[in-house]
Amino acid sequence: MTFDELEQARQVFQLSERASLNEIKERHRMLIKRYHPDGGGDDPERIRQINEAYRILQAYTAGYRFCFSREEFYEQKPEERLRDQFPLWGSR
Repeated sequence: MTFDELEQARQVFQLSERASLNEIKERHRMLIKRYHPDGGGDDPERIRQINEAYRILQAYTAGYRFCFSREEFYEQKPEERLRDQFPLWGSR
C-alpha cells in the first residue's frame, strides 16, 4: 500500500486526517447501505471502490500499535486529567 492509496481510501470514506476505528466501521456500513441495490442504489463499481477502500484502511490500522500511556490517555480524554487535578469537578 502506498500513501496515495491510503489517501484515496480516506477520500472515498470522507474521513478527516484523524479517525477512530469505530468511525471507519460506521462510515463503511453507511456507504454500503447507501449504494447497495437493496437500499435503492445500483452502482456495483461504487460498492467495489468502497470495499477496496475499507480493505486498505483496515490493513493500515491492523498494524497500528496503540499507546496505553498515561499521557496518551489524557490526550485522548482531557476531561479525565481535570478530574484527577480537581477531584470535586465532575465527581462520579
